[in-house]
Amino acid sequence: MLIKTKAIVLHTLRYGEQKMIVHLLSETEGRLSVIIRLPTTQRGKLKKQFFQPMNIIEAEIDVRPKSELHHLRDVRLLSPYVSLPFHPQKMAIALFLAEFIYYSTREETLNAPLYQYIENSLRWLDACQTSVANFHLVFMMRMSRFIGFYPNIDDYRPGDFFDLRMASFTTTPPTHPDFLNPTDAAHISTLMRMNYETMHLFRMSRHDRNRIVEVLTDYYRLHVSAFPELQSLAVLQELWADEKQ
Repeated sequence: MLIKTKAIVLHTLRYGEQKMIVHLLSETEGRLSVIIRLPTTQRGKLKKQFFQPMNIIEAEIDVRPKSELHHLRDVRLLSPYVSLPFHPQKMAIALFLAEFIYYSTREETLNAPLYQYIENSLRWLDACQTSVANFHLVFMMRMSRFIGFYPNIDDYRPGDFFDLRMASFTTTPPTHPDFLNPTDAAHISTLMRMNYETMHLFRMSRHDRNRIVEVLTDYYRLHVSAFPELQSLAVLQELWADEKQ
């Protein structure tokens, strides 16, 4: 079945000399993996630069239900980024999020609200003219709403613990080891009050920011099967000098 859909590029893998496998999150089909033949001349329609991680494309794909690899027939780049490829902090965040989304959505079928959230977030990041230091934290926290384990902040009181398994605050530590102490639980409460428009108002040290992203990746690891250590995390953690911003 030939379908046309918007999609976000998550990951690419060279396959032989002239082919490439591209992993996509699509608006109408969820996760898809497509195989393409790389052009041998500049005139080829399927240009390699279309498939940079986090690019937003419109793709025409021959989807075959019993196949794990589908054939990409045509593609065009939608609204090329203005600042993201040229801004070192934005680019590092985008590459980290590409790996993060790649692993956290592997089981996703059709989930249009999730797709729209990610696309809108990328467009916001590209257009942002204030500090983006907290962007990935807000993104990760809010994305959990679309996957099904967003906490309820109404239950939080200062001094509470946070049960990572149950995604809830509690006045006493759980009997299992997967929980946050009150200091880290307070970070989660603060993060849940942030959004893209206000995130620059919340000042954190690099230490605090790195601790929060570690907590969030552990949180996803508990709720998403086979969620690995993220290779791009170390690069992201070195982005900002250890000062409040």
